[in-house]
Amino acid sequence: MGVTYDTGALVAADKGERRMWARHRALLVARAVPTVPAPVVAQAWRGGGRQVLLAKLLRGCDIESLGGTEAKTVGALATTAGTTDIVDACVVEGALRRRDLVVTSDPGDIEAIAGSVDRHLEVERP
Repeated sequence: MGVTYDTGALVAADKGERRMWARHRALLVARAVPTVPAPVVAQAWRGGGRQVLLAKLLRGCDIESLGGTEAKTVGALATTAGTTDIVDACVVEGALRRRDLVVTSDPGDIEAIAGSVDRHLEVERP
C-alpha cells in the first residue's frame, strides 16, 4: 500500500510537526515514496524562503500531475460527492486508483468523498 499526502500533511510538515516528519522519514527508509497530487502542492505552497521544511519534504515525494482524463474523473467525483473541494477530490481519485493510505487533517472529508462512490480509503492524521 502506498501513501498519498493531503494538504494537511504538507502543512504539518511545514510547521515542523515531529510525528509527520517521523512518518515521512520511515517511508523514505522503507523506500516508499509518498505521492502528492500537484493541486495539493498548489494549495499549500506560498513561496519564498519561509517554506524550507515543505520544500525539503517535497524533494522526497512524487508530485503527481493532473492530466485531462484524471481531471474529468476528479470533476465527476466532486459532483457525485456534492463538494466543491477539487483538491480533496483529487486526493481521493489518486488514492483510490493506487489503493493508497491518505495522510490528511480532514479524514471525514476524504472518507465522505470516497464513500460517495461506495469506496473506502484508509486515512490517518499527520
